[in-house]
Amino acid sequence: MVNLNTEQTLASTAPLGHNLIIASAGTGKTATIVARIAFLLEQGIPPTEILLLTFTNKAAQEMLIRLNRLFQEDIGIEAGTFHSLSYRYLKTHKKITLKQPRELKKLFEGIYEKYTFTHSGIKPYGHSYLYELHSYYQNIFQDLDFGEWLAQTKEEQNIHTKTYMQILTEFQALKQTYGYADFNDLLILYRQEILHKRQTQNIYQEVLVDEYQDTNPLQDSILKALNPPSLFCVGDYDQSIYAFNGADISIIASFKDRFAYAKVFNLSKNYRSNAPILELANRVIEHNERIYPKKLEVVKHSKNASEVKLLEYSELFEQYKGIAEKISQSHTPHSEIAVIFRNNVTADGIEACLREIGIPSRRKGGVGFFESKEITLMLDLLSLFHNPRDMIAFIHILSYAKGVGSSIAQDIYTQLIAFGHGDLYQGLFKPDHSHKITQEQISLFSELDRNDKISTFQAEGIHQHFLHHPILTHPKLHSHARLFLNELFCLLRERDLSTIQLIQKCENSKLFQDIISIFARERSTKNGHFDENRYIESLDKIATKIKILKDLSRNYNHLGSFLNAMILGGNEMSEGSGVNLLSVHSSKGLEYEEVFVIDLMEGRFPNRKLMAKSNTNIEEERRLFYVAVTRAKEILYLSYAKSDRVKNLQYQASIFLKEAGFAVEVEE
Repeated sequence: MVNLNTEQTLASTAPLGHNLIIASAGTGKTATIVARIAFLLEQGIPPTEILLLTFTNKAAQEMLIRLNRLFQEDIGIEAGTFHSLSYRYLKTHKKITLKQPRELKKLFEGIYEKYTFTHSGIKPYGHSYLYELHSYYQNIFQDLDFGEWLAQTKEEQNIHTKTYMQILTEFQALKQTYGYADFNDLLILYRQEILHKRQTQNIYQEVLVDEYQDTNPLQDSILKALNPPSLFCVGDYDQSIYAFNGADISIIASFKDRFAYAKVFNLSKNYRSNAPILELANRVIEHNERIYPKKLEVVKHSKNASEVKLLEYSELFEQYKGIAEKISQSHTPHSEIAVIFRNNVTADGIEACLREIGIPSRRKGGVGFFESKEITLMLDLLSLFHNPRDMIAFIHILSYAKGVGSSIAQDIYTQLIAFGHGDLYQGLFKPDHSHKITQEQISLFSELDRNDKISTFQAEGIHQHFLHHPILTHPKLHSHARLFLNELFCLLRERDLSTIQLIQKCENSKLFQDIISIFARERSTKNGHFDENRYIESLDKIATKIKILKDLSRNYNHLGSFLNAMILGGNEMSEGSGVNLLSVHSSKGLEYEEVFVIDLMEGRFPNRKLMAKSNTNIEEERRLFYVAVTRAKEILYLSYAKSDRVKNLQYQASIFLKEAGFAVEVEE
């Protein structure tokens, strides 16, 4: 407590009840939360009755490390994201298999393809958009049926609503059958469990919530279900930037209205940025409505503080080259420099210009390690070893076979399960040949003479134990698909291995090598021209990623624990080193000595097109600008270009530059 300022001390020692702490950028919210937990423990509250909810698992770990260092022991409080909390609880109370949205979307596609939309006048939503729309709905509405919500908000789609609901009903039933859960399902299932359990006991005496401004209605419903006697919420309404994902700023805005005796504390002393940076941030953000009174105060007073500099360029790519050149002349370590942008496409230009002059960079906010095709393929293969009934993993793997789509892959999986009386391995390795294939079970199988069909496989390299498998009579399977199934059969035969041995086995398999060869060839072909050197380089990069996965697996004794950790924590892992290239959203919570906020042109930042698409307003874009500039500690550059030569576009300077006090021409 001796290291806290007066505001932090008052907040961290507030009486139990409903407390809201408005923690502006760089005001020491982490120190305040850690001090609050220490205060609760000193008041005699058991660690098991304290819950800390954070926006990322990494943030939770950092706070726990500070807390354990303070007490010189492992305190043992429950901490993590809403999703990790839900998962830890559910895995001991329910049989679930956690799946990434991209995996479930593949399953959803297979169901969607079976339905016919009879009304041709209005084009129905595609499977991907319908899936995303339903996911968004789950995050924002708790008391309204999806069909009713769709009827109210998308009236022109009413003629398709019945079909949409049939697809979603079948999808939910299939997920329940196989125990699949996505991130939304975790929260919904956990809420159901807690509402039932709360009838007999209160679980936590106090729940602490970090980044409260980014809470969405689904997450808020978890807090309502827990209903702790004491709530300690820390956030900053000026940093609410996740409206596109359902975050609702009204949750933090209505705190005092929802809790009769709520107290609001304000942390206003900024320890991160110098005076010019904070003054600029204040000038711009004050154009937004002030929900709670506040203003950042400078703590770092320096006579040599650098003024914020505006960089003007005549053309877009010249901007990227100019910034790369400035970075090359900077004395700031590359790891302490960040280039922050509104749109991910911007990163390609700046990364190319940095690479051209030999400056390394690392990207965050684009395609990450765990989203790369080779890693998702490896995790799918491992999932089949862990859970033979994993339909999604099977469909995703089989979709790499030529001519096999989601619907055919799903039918093949269903038939293998039937041949094995509910067991995929039994159906694959010891199928029941007496099982009759019916039209209801699999429509794509024809009544062929199996013996005549099987005799044609002899020259195709089919394993002798797979040669007479009835699944090979599928009329849609040409030679490549049959060989693909054969390779999967060979790979899955040996299961009793450690996680790292299974990764090695998968990596060395012909199936995996054939698929990554396709990935590498795609990445080394441009405009129809194949580059052999880039092909070899791509294969090397894939091998490096698999090596990283092996290294990660050494920390896990059980394959299931490893797979779940990769799904829950994968998005927080990043690669590379050098200058940090970040979208505004991925820069949140970070800080750097030197920051470039680029592409500050109308249409790009603020991004008017995304505003219209996500139904947000200029205030959300202004909060994004505020978050971007407050990442800087000592040096801040703002830049824009007046044209784009490639697209033949002319740009106006961003309105935020005018609000910041720069003499630029903007369209009112």
